[in-house]
Amino acid sequence: MLKTILSRVTQTIIVVFLLVTFVFFAVRAIPGNPFASDKATSPEEQAALEAYYGLDKPLVVQYFNYWKNVAQGDFGDSLAMKGRKVSTLISESFPVSLKLGLLSLFLGMGIGIPLGIIAALFHNKWQDYLAMVIAMAGICIVAFVLGPIFQLSISRPLTWLNVAGWNRTSDILLPAITLCFGVAAYLARLTRGGMLDVLSQDYIRTAKAKGVPTLQIITKHALRPALMPAVTFLGPAFAAIITGSFVVENIFLVPGMGQHFVLGVTSNDYNLVLGLVLFYGILMGIANLLSDLALIFMDPKLRNS
Repeated sequence: MLKTILSRVTQTIIVVFLLVTFVFFAVRAIPGNPFASDKATSPEEQAALEAYYGLDKPLVVQYFNYWKNVAQGDFGDSLAMKGRKVSTLISESFPVSLKLGLLSLFLGMGIGIPLGIIAALFHNKWQDYLAMVIAMAGICIVAFVLGPIFQLSISRPLTWLNVAGWNRTSDILLPAITLCFGVAAYLARLTRGGMLDVLSQDYIRTAKAKGVPTLQIITKHALRPALMPAVTFLGPAFAAIITGSFVVENIFLVPGMGQHFVLGVTSNDYNLVLGLVLFYGILMGIANLLSDLALIFMDPKLRNS
């Protein structure tokens, strides 16, 4: 297990390093001036701002200075939000995105896994077809389409649900439901495939021949190995929900990390974009590591190896 952890940590460090390096040079190749505003900025003022933020130095020097600051735990100052640290913006908004992501993940598991099990138990019957149609709809209909549909069809009849905002406890429901559909769809398909594979094994047929109840066969013998493909998907899915929720967060005006990502891209805020990419990369590595560890605990073969 220690070897697996060290291997995943090493891979994460390499991937995050390459990712941040690519983004560092890519964002600086985007046309535009991070200090452009509604008011005309004189060349002298722009030069002073560039010198203050270290943007007047050669690109290679800026690159090494950035990693030097990151090693000290400093992601730099936001260029768009003057006087605010990138690390402060992330620490303030990440709990909101985390809460939304966790609820969306649990809703997706609660919908997708039972749907996949039902589809496998009623293979090639109307229950199976209906479950797969729902799953395909969840994959095909993207979140920025579902969001406005839910705002019009759910929040209008239910007055206790706001169309957008983050003022009441119930405001998390609509964005969480919007985000969970894609996860539930993939989990349903993965669970169905895993369950069908396990139900065709010899030991399952032997259990049926001995008269073991179907519920006991599913819960004791089939469920754990059948869920392994779904568990493999959960790690990246959790990170993807948090990192990919900026569209939903902007639709429902959720004060999460998505607003900063959009602001960083539209205003050429190099430090903010790099800080978010670095944070997202580390988060993805942690999620994949937890997923691998869950697989090791679930599969005795992996545990013994």
